[in-house]
Amino acid sequence: MDRNQEIALTQMRKTVEKLGSSSEGYGEKTLMRFLIARSMDPEKAAKMFCQWKKWRAEMVPLGYISDSEVADELAAEKLYLQGLSKSGHPIMIVKVNKHFPSKDQVQFKKFVIHLLDKTIASSFKGREIGNEKLIGILDLKNITYSNVDTRGLITGFQFLQAYYPERLATCYLLHMPQFFVTIWRFVCRFLEKATQEKMRIVTSEEEKEKFIREVGEDVLPEEYGGRAKLVLMQDVSVNY
Repeated sequence: MDRNQEIALTQMRKTVEKLGSSSEGYGEKTLMRFLIARSMDPEKAAKMFCQWKKWRAEMVPLGYISDSEVADELAAEKLYLQGLSKSGHPIMIVKVNKHFPSKDQVQFKKFVIHLLDKTIASSFKGREIGNEKLIGILDLKNITYSNVDTRGLITGFQFLQAYYPERLATCYLLHMPQFFVTIWRFVCRFLEKATQEKMRIVTSEEEKEKFIREVGEDVLPEEYGGRAKLVLMQDVSVNY
């Protein structure tokens, strides 16, 4: 960590206290995510950190969302957790053709927290470092208009941006049908520039080869060019 980063961290911690909160118990790597997300501005990072703490206390009072709280969403068997990529990031796959817009938005928001928390937790054994990132794969194969959930997509990405800063390494979109292009362009209006830069729409053979190479054949399921089997998220045990 360079001198400028150390100064920014110190200023951020002081600002957090001025805002009536505390950064005690949170390591440098956790706080750095907020600073990076706010272009190393200590005051903006402190405000974001305080908002995140308040949100976690309200939405995740136990520190995690249990399977039973999101049972309806898990029953669709649309989420898979595949282990670590070549770069050491946990891989989460969403089969969008198994998803339908939720009538219970509270449960859906808890589901988004559950999938992000569990994916991150699957990357470490023991204590969280604080700078873990994840890889998301959205498989749009065989989707119809009934699977389209613009509100859900925006909610997911807004949660990532506001409450999981610098957690996304890359998000790959596979098998995007033509009718979804316009929908995706609309969703992108809600994405920050930093998030948009992490999106990869895989279409050409060259892009597919690069995708397989970056993720890794050992953990990528066979249907995506790898050698692994799909693993349902609820079949994976983690320690929060």
